[in-house]
Amino acid sequence: MLSVSIGAIWGKVWPILFAILFFGVIIALHEFGHFITAKIFKIQINEYSIGMGPAILKKKKGETQYSWRLFPIGGYVSMEGEDEESENPRAFNNQKAWKRFIVVAAGATVNIILGLLLTCVMLAADKDMPTRVVSDVSDAMMEVEDGIRPGDEVLRINNSKVFSARDLYYGLFRESDGVYDIQIKRDGEKILLKDIPVTYDAEQGFCDFVVGYKKTTALNILPGAVTQTASMTKLVWLSLIDMVRGRYGLKDLSGPVGTIGIVAETASDAIQASNYSGIIFILAFITVNIGIVNLLPLPALDGGRLLFILIEMIFRKPVPKKFEAWVHAAGFVLLIGLMILITFNDIVNLIRK
Repeated sequence: MLSVSIGAIWGKVWPILFAILFFGVIIALHEFGHFITAKIFKIQINEYSIGMGPAILKKKKGETQYSWRLFPIGGYVSMEGEDEESENPRAFNNQKAWKRFIVVAAGATVNIILGLLLTCVMLAADKDMPTRVVSDVSDAMMEVEDGIRPGDEVLRINNSKVFSARDLYYGLFRESDGVYDIQIKRDGEKILLKDIPVTYDAEQGFCDFVVGYKKTTALNILPGAVTQTASMTKLVWLSLIDMVRGRYGLKDLSGPVGTIGIVAETASDAIQASNYSGIIFILAFITVNIGIVNLLPLPALDGGRLLFILIEMIFRKPVPKKFEAWVHAAGFVLLIGLMILITFNDIVNLIRK
């Protein structure tokens, strides 16, 4: 009886531990992108930290202190002269703008590359991969004059490029009137189908047309992963745009707690079903998501820092350091406040579940 109880508890605990570990790996690799490029350019690094809050473990090697902190909700690479003026010739602020741009952009770049590699693993694990080519249509679609037909390759939906099958169905999901302008390739010719009615019910898993699959080979894994990653990137941007437009609210956002919950639940389901594609996709999507969000031109994010560097590169004059520091500090306070709200929402949702 005791062993059964321990087994049941472990069955609940290990997915959470796995999710926390993966979240930590994403953060560590993001910060490693900053770290390794700064090292390449011989910029002085004072601290490389995984996690936030009080330090659990720390060790100094050379000029850099390596820290593991209590809360797995972030991390940072502290470079000399990053947020203040420094006379040190190896300080971040004394480097050329293009070097600083590469160092700041490297974190998100590593996240996106990790997403690409995970997608390669996901495709390699499957015997077949979905395409953009229609394999079957409903009777209702067959009755539509100049409608979609089997063999058509879907290129665009309402002028939005389709990278993958997932991208295609999300494009249908975003529109509410059920009428679309769809660009296809038929017999080698690009054709624009205007005002095509399409019934799509994501909950019921029904669509007036479905795409087919092609056999996964060593030659098409990488191209397939590139299009899938491009699709994930597009989905993140579209979701952000929809959030700004009011389609999604605060309750629809997930922070570290909610993300860990999603990963843990998906991992548990994957083990039970002996199907790991779903969990690999979730992991790839999360790391791409983190990379893209970090590139947003908002204070305290990498994208905000890149914006200031771009301004400097364009006008050949840096923004006053005190002003930039104030903007990032204010942005950081707002970001922490938002994280607290999202985390509270995550906890409420977990309790309700």
